[in-house]
Amino acid sequence: MLKVTDIAAEKAKEILKAEGKEGWGLRIFVHGSGCCGPSYGMDINEKASEGDETVEKNGLKVFVDKEAFTSLSNKEVDFIKNEQGEGFVINGNEPPSSCSSGCSSCG
Repeated sequence: MLKVTDIAAEKAKEILKAEGKEGWGLRIFVHGSGCCGPSYGMDINEKASEGDETVEKNGLKVFVDKEAFTSLSNKEVDFIKNEQGEGFVINGNEPPSSCSSGCSSCG
């Protein structure tokens, strides 16, 4: 099951409050796929869409579309802040063994 860190939950709630959307949640969805597996998108939504799974952490709701839910098993949503910037990341999202250095989307 997808996990959410305390830091990610608190930052997301802070952002939602600043946007005037307290009680809303984050939605994670598959946003394309390449040779290295799926890419994910994130948005804010008032409620889950049909077929979404909901994960809750510290009062934050995270809606995960059914296509992304299985591939996010044993992964973790975190929030990082460093010299390159800040944002939400999905940890444990290792590229599959089929990902080669020749793939332009693999970096």
